[in-house]
Amino acid sequence: MDVAALRSVPLFAALDPEATARLGNYLTIHDYPSSAVICRNGDPGDAMYLIDLGKVHISVTDADGHVVTLAELGPGDFFGEMSMLDRRGRSADATVIQDARLGKLTRDDFLSFMKGDPRIALEMLTALTQRLRRTDELLRHRVSRNVNEEAAARFTLADRAADVIAEFGGSWKFIGVSVGFFLFWVALNTWLLQDNGFDPYPYVLLNLVLGMIVGLQAPIIIMAQNRQAQKDRLRANLDYQLNLKNELLLSDIIHRLDELKKKTRE
Repeated sequence: MDVAALRSVPLFAALDPEATARLGNYLTIHDYPSSAVICRNGDPGDAMYLIDLGKVHISVTDADGHVVTLAELGPGDFFGEMSMLDRRGRSADATVIQDARLGKLTRDDFLSFMKGDPRIALEMLTALTQRLRRTDELLRHRVSRNVNEEAAARFTLADRAADVIAEFGGSWKFIGVSVGFFLFWVALNTWLLQDNGFDPYPYVLLNLVLGMIVGLQAPIIIMAQNRQAQKDRLRANLDYQLNLKNELLLSDIIHRLDELKKKTRE
């Protein structure tokens, strides 16, 4: 990768041309065809990659077996920096979706370069924070979906029936059916049956039926509202766990970068 290509990477944009050229000497270039797997979640790794050409798909598989796209990276982007820093397994799958040329930077070479220019630590911290924020937004969406699935899994037949009745009772269909029923009742007892009507004016039996419907409808609606409140509490709890996890992760990243910065000063 030439100096211009490296300077286009946000992580190295603050470097001067001399430092950028020195960084280029540490990189090894690798070509990957489309659909090639660069790494999988859990694979050991001690290097990061810079994309010179092509596109790379970054994804993870959640607990439900669904593939979640974290990012689609193109020229100027990079990935694999977390595994390079902590020497733990890869945190996601990386697959080429368009013939790619990548520059590979190993951990040892990165540390050697850091000793000559510690500014890169701050740039990497900024980049990691931005990625953490994007992942946070993605996980919030995934948590919302999981809340609905978990709440639905807890529903009993009575709960589902109450929700259907409450949904129907708060719709225009219910209003239309009610108006039609009232008109039919009045017409039946006033004009069709005339003196033989079973509920003549002022329609006392109709009032009794209406009172019973209202009396039953109110607790059903309250039941549906209580389940919605339970779902809100579950969502709030998952949001708290998510925020706590991200806070701990960010603190760990800052701690590791501080250690790297101390090593470069020694």
